[in-house]
Amino acid sequence: MAHQQQTAASAVPSARQGHELRPRKRLRASDVIRKISQILGELLITAGIVLLLFVAWELWWTNVEADAKQTEAVKSFAQDFAGPITPAAPAAPVDYGPPVVTPAPAYAGMIGIMYIPRFGPDYTRPIIEGTGSDVLDTLGLGHYGSTSMPGAPGNFAVAGHRQTHGAVLDNIHTLVPGDKIYIQTADGYYTYVFRNNQIVLPDRTDVLMPVPTQAGVQPTESILTMTSCNPRFGAQERIIAYSMLDSWQPASAGPPSEIAAQVARAHGKG
Repeated sequence: MAHQQQTAASAVPSARQGHELRPRKRLRASDVIRKISQILGELLITAGIVLLLFVAWELWWTNVEADAKQTEAVKSFAQDFAGPITPAAPAAPVDYGPPVVTPAPAYAGMIGIMYIPRFGPDYTRPIIEGTGSDVLDTLGLGHYGSTSMPGAPGNFAVAGHRQTHGAVLDNIHTLVPGDKIYIQTADGYYTYVFRNNQIVLPDRTDVLMPVPTQAGVQPTESILTMTSCNPRFGAQERIIAYSMLDSWQPASAGPPSEIAAQVARAHGKG
């Protein structure tokens, strides 16, 4: 009897056996494609978010960080500046003689401040020795160490970013002939007048020659050359802006009247 019950029980499939006896559901090709598309879509959304965050960091946060560093550099320079910050009022035009040329500082040392009224009343940027990424990405305008210093015969050349890391030369393309560019060093103020710009390929280092693009020519004038990437959101080219020294005045004479308010603000007194 027990043998018959066992035989009968074994003839009845268990729940597990029934599960195993049911045919497995086969995935259709459309289901596979739908699943792959879903995964790819999620990956693309994630990549898009990461890309947007990178762009925000590159175009916004690097500017915030660089502006803070540059403000600190300007304040440090202002604390050590010995001259008055209000323009002198001479009874007659004064000839201050040949410009005093400040010796170049060590790498990453501060040369002075650049003011460009065309770029707005708050444009006050430090000029730092060197053009390494540690300088250009945080501290402002970088001076090509192989070129002259402000006021000296030859080419005083600087570089700066356009859209990131402070965007110190973002508006370089807006300069028009006759615009004035002012450089303040510990010794005084140098006034340059913008002449023209030029678009070149990145390998055109001849723009840094003592007389730009003219090899072997002895300089007789003081030139300011500013270089930056071109176009504004690219780096396929370089935009070069040339200016000529128009005048200079010692620190004891105070700043040129056109930038007196900017100088006062830079020195925390405006």
